[in-house]
Amino acid sequence: MRKLALDDEILLKIEKPARYIGGEVNSVMKDRNEIDIRFAMCFPDVYEIGMSHLGIQILYDMFNRMEDVWCERVYSPWTDLDAIMRQEKIPLFALESQDPIKEFDFLGITIQYEMCYTNILQILDLSGIPLLSSERGEGCPIVIGGGPCAYNPEPLADFFDLFYIGEGETVYRELLDAYRENKKAGGSRRDFLIKAAQIEGIYVPSLYSVTYKEDGTIGSFTPDHPCAPAVIKKQVVMDMSETTYPERPIVPFIKVTQDRVVLEIQRGCIRGCRFCQAGMLYRPVRERNVETLKEYAYKMLKNTGHEEISLSSLSSSDYTHLEELVTFLIDEFGGKGINISLPSLRIDAFSLDVMGKVQDIKKSSLTFAPEAGSQRMRNVINKGLTEEDILTGAEQAFQGGWNKVKLYFMLGLPTEEKEDMEAIAVLADKVARKYYEIPKDQRNGKCQITASSSFFIPKPFTPFQWARMYSNEEYISRAATVKHAFQNQLNRKSLKYNWHDAEVTVLEGVLARGDRRVGPAILEAYRSGCIYDAWSENFDYEKWLKAFEKIGVDIAFYNERERDADEIFPWDFIDIGVTKQFLRREWERAMKGEVTPNCRQQCSGCGVAKWKGGVCIEGKN
Repeated sequence: MRKLALDDEILLKIEKPARYIGGEVNSVMKDRNEIDIRFAMCFPDVYEIGMSHLGIQILYDMFNRMEDVWCERVYSPWTDLDAIMRQEKIPLFALESQDPIKEFDFLGITIQYEMCYTNILQILDLSGIPLLSSERGEGCPIVIGGGPCAYNPEPLADFFDLFYIGEGETVYRELLDAYRENKKAGGSRRDFLIKAAQIEGIYVPSLYSVTYKEDGTIGSFTPDHPCAPAVIKKQVVMDMSETTYPERPIVPFIKVTQDRVVLEIQRGCIRGCRFCQAGMLYRPVRERNVETLKEYAYKMLKNTGHEEISLSSLSSSDYTHLEELVTFLIDEFGGKGINISLPSLRIDAFSLDVMGKVQDIKKSSLTFAPEAGSQRMRNVINKGLTEEDILTGAEQAFQGGWNKVKLYFMLGLPTEEKEDMEAIAVLADKVARKYYEIPKDQRNGKCQITASSSFFIPKPFTPFQWARMYSNEEYISRAATVKHAFQNQLNRKSLKYNWHDAEVTVLEGVLARGDRRVGPAILEAYRSGCIYDAWSENFDYEKWLKAFEKIGVDIAFYNERERDADEIFPWDFIDIGVTKQFLRREWERAMKGEVTPNCRQQCSGCGVAKWKGGVCIEGKN
C-alpha cells in the first residue's frame, strides 16, 4: 500500500483532493529498484488541465515503455494546497509514487502558454529545487522544458538546464542514455550538460552568451563552448504511424477539461495563416494511417471506458481520410452511446454533413473562425476565407437545424483600420440575416450569434513576428469601436459581443517575444505573489507592472515597435525548418494583401521540404 504524501487531515481541508492522490486506472507503477532513471513529467497548471494534455499522454506512455525509466506525473498544486505545503514544509511530490520531486533524475516541464511561467517557478520552489539553474548542485534533478513556448526559450533561460526543441518522440532515448552513462562514469552535472548539447534538438542555455546593441536589440548570440552548436535543429517525426501512441491513457478520478479519448489524426497544417504559430512550427503536415487510427479507437475506448472520442488536428477537414474515419466511428460506436467530437473543422457542406451525423444539433453551437471582419484583412492574414464561404456555410448550417453560431476574431492585426474593426459587427449581422431569410415556420426559434475577439500577439516563427502590438488602452479602444458597431446593427438582439482581457495580452506579448532580460522580471513577479496568471481570478496586472518597473523591462520596447528586417530575434538560433526568408516574404505579401495558396494547391518554398516527407512529397514521389 502506497503511503500518500498528504495526510487525511490535509486532504479533507482542500478542494478536490483527488488531484493529488494518484492511483488512477492505467497509471503506471514500477519497482524503484529495477529502474535507472526517474522522470517527473510536469504540466505547470492544475490537474484538470494537465490531465487533458495529449503531448504529456504520449510522452508518459513512451517513457514508461522503456524498461529502465519510470515516468510519473506532477501538476501545480491549487492555491489552497500551495499555502499549506509552504506552511507545513511539505515537498512537492509525484502522483504515482508520492515521492518528492527532488529525488528524481529529471523534471520535465511542458511549456504550453506564456501565462504559466510563474507556475513553473512555483513547481521548482515547492520541490526545493533552486529556481536558477546556475545555483543547482550535483544532487538536483535536471530541469528540461519542451512544448510550443520552448521555441522562444530565452525569457526562461535562467530557470532551465535544458530545452528540448521539437517533437518528443525522437532523441529522448539518446538523452537518457547519455545521462545514465555520465552517472555511471561519475561525471558531473556540467559534464552531462555538455554531452546533452551535442544531441540534435537539445539547447543548453548556460553554454551561450548574448550581447546587446545600444538601442537594446540583440548584437550577437553565440555558443561559449566548442560542443554547443550555433543552430539548434527542431526535432520532427516524419512517419506518424511508426511512433508510439497511448493505447491505455490514464482515466482521471474527477472531471477534467477534456474527459475523452483523443485520436491525433495528423500533425501540422497546410493553411499558412500568417498569425498562427502552430501552423509554422508543426510543418509539414503528416497524417496518421487511417487503419492504425481505427485500431487505436477500439483499444482506447476499451481501456478507458470513456464515452467520447475526439479527433485532434489543427485543421481536421484537411485530413484526407476524414470521411472514412468518421463513418467508421459512427458505424462502430455511434449506437453504443459514444459521442464523437470534431474540433477545428472548416464550415463547408462536407463538414456540416459530418457534424450533423455526430452532434445533437439542438444542443450544440457551431464555431467559425473568420479571424477578421473585412475581406481585406482576411487576405492580409492569409485566412483563405471569402465572405461568400462564411455566409454559405452559415446558411447551410441554419438549414440543417443549427441556430447558435460562435464567431472568433482578432483585433490589433497589422494594417487594421477602423472599417476593418466595424466589419466584425457587419459580418455577424449578415450571418444573422441568413437565419431570418429562412421561412418562419421552418426556423428553430431565434438565432444567437456570439462574436468574440482576442487581441493579436505576433508570435515567434510567424510572418507577423516583425509586427508591433499596442498598449492596453489602445486595445480597449479597439474593442469599444467593435462594441459600438454591434449596437448599430439591425439584428442586434440576436448578436452578442465579448472580448479578451487586454492586460493579459500585453503581458503575453512581452513573455512571448522577450529575451533573457525578461527572466529576472518573471522571478520578481513570482516573488511578489504572481501565480496562476492564466486564471482571471488570480491574475494581478499591477504586480507585473511593478516587477517590470523594478527590473527595468520596458513593455513598449518589446511590444510597441515594428521590427526591422535585419533585427536579430531572441529565437533566431533555432531552425524550425521554415526559413526566415520565407517568413519575411510572407510578411511583405501581407503588407500588399496578397494571398498565398495552401500547401496542397502549390508549394510556397517554406523550407520544410528538406525533410522529404508528409504533404511535401504527396503526389511527387
